[in-house]
Amino acid sequence: MSSVRVTLKLATSLDARIALADGTSRWITSSESRARGHELRASHDAILVGIGTVLADDPLLTARTVPMPKKQPVRIVADSNGRTPLSSRLVQSVSSGRVVVATNGQPQDFLTRSGVEVWRCGNGVRMDVQDLLRRASAEGISSLLIEGGGTLAASFIRAGLVNEIAWFVAPILIGGDGLPALGGLGLQNLSDATRWKPVATERIGDDVLNTYVRS
Repeated sequence: MSSVRVTLKLATSLDARIALADGTSRWITSSESRARGHELRASHDAILVGIGTVLADDPLLTARTVPMPKKQPVRIVADSNGRTPLSSRLVQSVSSGRVVVATNGQPQDFLTRSGVEVWRCGNGVRMDVQDLLRRASAEGISSLLIEGGGTLAASFIRAGLVNEIAWFVAPILIGGDGLPALGGLGLQNLSDATRWKPVATERIGDDVLNTYVRS
């Protein structure tokens, strides 16, 4: 297990969907849950999302708590091919805190010229999540919050790198045509499935926050 403690945050419907079939996801959970999500951000050294989340939602990824945290978490995008737009809110807000794009090893000079840090984490084919965590640790990051999307979350689960899951569940049903919270894990046997121990359950308005740790 990595020296970086990794928390996977999920915000889903009762049937574990994160969006409608067309990608619409605002807002599945309540404003109270979203406020708690900002507290989660503030309690971690860094926030990680995949490039799909950046392209779909254009998130800012800052921790907007009351009061505001003294220091914003490092904002990291897993982006193998350097598709993070210069016009994105992340790139445009580098003055508010560090923004990192973790790539597959190819130079991304147009991003570095904009003040974005580029971490080369891979072999030139795809980004390597183990490399990403090694670099994060070398940069003094000891806790990482993964916020999306399903493909990125699955890659960390498959690699055995997630320590804790913070799962916000809203009392709605989206159905099988909605987007799942987790990408494919490639399991051939149920015995290979990762087991998780529930350690806390909390009502937040009409939503529920379930917290799990690795068994």
